[in-house]
Amino acid sequence: MAEIVLAIGSSHSPLLASPPEDYLLHAEIDAKGRKLLDKNGKPCTYGELIAQADPSIRDQILPEVLAERAAKCTANIDKLATISGDAKLDALIIVGDDQNEQYFDDNMPSILIYWGDTISNNPLQMPDDAPQFWRKARSQYHESSGSREYPVDAKLGQHLISSLIESDFDVSHAKRLSNPHGEGHAFGFVHRRLMAAKIVPIVPVTLNTYFPPNQPRPQRCYALGQAIARAVRGYDGGGRVGILASGGLSHFTVDETLDRTMLEACRRKDAQAISSIPAEKLNSGSSEIRNWIAVAGAAEHLETTWQDYVPCYRSLAGTGCGMGFAVWS
Repeated sequence: MAEIVLAIGSSHSPLLASPPEDYLLHAEIDAKGRKLLDKNGKPCTYGELIAQADPSIRDQILPEVLAERAAKCTANIDKLATISGDAKLDALIIVGDDQNEQYFDDNMPSILIYWGDTISNNPLQMPDDAPQFWRKARSQYHESSGSREYPVDAKLGQHLISSLIESDFDVSHAKRLSNPHGEGHAFGFVHRRLMAAKIVPIVPVTLNTYFPPNQPRPQRCYALGQAIARAVRGYDGGGRVGILASGGLSHFTVDETLDRTMLEACRRKDAQAISSIPAEKLNSGSSEIRNWIAVAGAAEHLETTWQDYVPCYRSLAGTGCGMGFAVWS
């Protein structure tokens, strides 16, 4: 019998691959017309966010503060890489999202499990006029030179599909990637930032967190995590399995209340609080909190052993990313 012995949550924002002096360049994208939502999930302009923002945010985008928080995030990623490496995992289930990397309007699955024998990570392809800071921000999701095939635990993936179907989840599946982009950022982040020392076979679970109308609701995400844990326990292949939530927390408008509430509910194993987060708050970048909700459901039998939260503001409007890091074991 297999068992989930470790659960991890980690943000994967491009800011995590950016030096702090580039944060203000990311903020320029926000100011120039990025589609933004306020903390209630309603569309708003950059100017409207500035009007609503706490003036104390000015102190949180000072150069020395940005440098301190960027360093803390890097240390947290290194810590997660060490913990996952030391866990001696036989497989790692990664719950992530796809942002028009492999799945588009012609076929946008709500829940998909990939179970090919390998999954490709390809070099970054960007327009010739893409600014250097953005290339740098995206670079650590992609192989630097040439494609690489990473191992997938196809048997565990097939078992999860069958088990989830029996649990009344209508799961889509894929055995190959149709788009030459290669694996999406949520999965490339794990390979490039958390598996530098040891490569573990993965099972990618893709949730449509971003794109209406078939985003799974929070309660469904939590139930999915519970069903994944049951499926792993019923797997005859045995072994030590980990599960990881890739993405979040709130962005592109930082919502510290939402983020801290989510982390505290995970620590308390408060299924009701986790499952009842208003769906309207889980749109745009903040939608990736759904990945954490699923992992929290899968980690009910584990205890939170470490958490950290770093609100990485980058503008007076309060834009940026709430960086969350957590371990259940």
